[in-house]
Amino acid sequence: MRKLLTQLAIGVAALAFVTAAQAGETLDRVIGNKALVVATNSGWPPQSYLDDNNEMVGFDIDVAREIAKRLGVEVSFQTPDWATLTGGRWQGRYDLGVGSVTPTKARAHVIDFAGIYYYSPYVYVLHKDSEAKSVSDLNGKIIGVETATTSEDFIRRQLEIDAPGLPPIEYKIEPGEVRTFADSMLPFDDLRLGAGVRLDAVIAPEQTALNAIKNGYPLRILEGEYAFKEPLVVIAEKVDPDWTKKVGEIIEEMKKDGTLSSQTTKWYGKDYSAD
Repeated sequence: MRKLLTQLAIGVAALAFVTAAQAGETLDRVIGNKALVVATNSGWPPQSYLDDNNEMVGFDIDVAREIAKRLGVEVSFQTPDWATLTGGRWQGRYDLGVGSVTPTKARAHVIDFAGIYYYSPYVYVLHKDSEAKSVSDLNGKIIGVETATTSEDFIRRQLEIDAPGLPPIEYKIEPGEVRTFADSMLPFDDLRLGAGVRLDAVIAPEQTALNAIKNGYPLRILEGEYAFKEPLVVIAEKVDPDWTKKVGEIIEEMKKDGTLSSQTTKWYGKDYSAD
């Protein structure tokens, strides 16, 4: 038994040594391989999606490509499910996550936030024929949200954004029912069927809602009312603070030289990058 315990202790120590040795080497690995592997989404226009040529395009894709360019490497994309992307413990499968992730207190325990690269207001989206004129008109109604996102946390009154200087979250709605969807566009597909047919409203990023309307969805945004506003961050596995710092410095450079301003304007029609 004593021998077995000794062997186990040696094994644990060896594993800890390997983990420590790998922890500071992400940048060396990326530069050495001349390759940056980025985790993102494949069905969230205009943030990131597959175009008609089956190529990854979108705002987040452009941001990831620019980070790779400034590192002097090529970029490739992986598209894990959302819980995997934001859950950490990547085990080296991805070098970065560029997927419009909100820095929440829960996520801070499992992933690093390299830096805020833009901001997003979340809005109440209605069918164009909806008679709702204010948030209070949505009390008791059926609200759709993408699951495991801040919109779900908000409607369930559990949202805790981990960023300084933000105003407190105000909860102004008491839904009758919350319906969750596995993909960002699926709630809009139900809402487009008509006011109250399956949903009465959707809570989603303004950018996503405007893109759906631009593409012909018979929807409108409830005027004058944001659900909440949030910062979005580039994320990294929680193993390498030097790598997180390096990526953060690149994001700051992209803010200062106007790159993020021009990229948000290109994809969203307005500048969402300003602090």
